[in-house]
Amino acid sequence: MQNNAPHDTATTSPFWLNNFVNVYQTLSTDNLDLLSTIYHRDVIFIDPIHELKGFDNLFEYFQNLYQNLTTCDFVITNIIAEKDQAAIYWTMSYQHPKLNKGNLINVIGHSHIKGYEDKVIYHRDYLDLGAMLYEQLPVLGKLVKLIKQKAAK
Repeated sequence: MQNNAPHDTATTSPFWLNNFVNVYQTLSTDNLDLLSTIYHRDVIFIDPIHELKGFDNLFEYFQNLYQNLTTCDFVITNIIAEKDQAAIYWTMSYQHPKLNKGNLINVIGHSHIKGYEDKVIYHRDYLDLGAMLYEQLPVLGKLVKLIKQKAAK
């Protein structure tokens, strides 16, 4: 994750949040072991597709996810922190060989995270799954975009 947040997290945020941001700035298939430095063993991770409990399940999810991606980067646009929790607003840019003809896909989203014992115990991602996945599929993508256009009228 690139930290373009409007404030300096290193001086205003707790250790677990700084650590989370720093690890995500460098996360890749070569260093997924860094996830153990930011996530609690009893972490709960929720996104539009999965609800995972425990670090081992989360680590396996990340291994599978990053194995299929050509690239995946996050740009953090805002962080709102309050005691043991934070909302992190981001843009994810990723490439997958079977989606969008292998071209870069940008998805805007945010994460609600909670810290416990200097690690993240809860992580929930909010994002448009249609923009991330369904719209990128050859046939289904056109249909999803058409439905969104009709709904917007």
